Amino acid sequence: MADQPENQPESPPLLRPYEVDSLPANRLIKFDLVPSEEEQKALTASLGLTGLKKMRMTGQIAPLGSKSWQLDAELGATVSQVCVISSEPVRTRIDVELLIKFVPENKMPDENDETVLNEEFEQLDKIIDIGIIATEALSLEIPLYPRKEGAELQNTTSAPAGEAAMSDAEIKPFAGLAALKEKLGKTP
Repeated sequence: MADQPENQPESPPLLRPYEVDSLPANRLIKFDLVPSEEEQKALTASLGLTGLKKMRMTGQIAPLGSKSWQLDAELGATVSQVCVISSEPVRTRIDVELLIKFVPENKMPDENDETVLNEEFEQLDKIIDIGIIATEALSLEIPLYPRKEGAELQNTTSAPAGEAAMSDAEIKPFAGLAALKEKLGKTP
């Protein structure tokens, strides 16, 4: 893969564009997105994973009235990461349902409209790219701090050179305030 010029952003690792003008206005389009091996490697790197397996998004894009579309999909994948505590590998199965309505700018609901509070709306563009949608949905579901089952933080102590180490309880930011409050409460 050639190096990208500095001022040019890297292209997304997974693209599956559907041109809105080419979508039939009277029937739905079914899709089954499975990334190629090369795309999986690029996704793994771009999402900061150590592994990605069994990624698949199946669903449909359906007309939703005048110049609006609805995407219904199921996304599944198994991601591998490094445990933030033990540095051991951690696998997580991700399964998520997506429902996104693509509407023209003039039909976007007001963000304070409580009737659509639990619905996701996107401004309709010339392209609905299910590859980008799958990548974004997956990135939102990946654990921020993966932790292997049973991994626990150990009590730590720290101290500047030549001083006595402090326990976790002593290091906590309000531990000193509790002692001060107690001392002040005893003062007449």
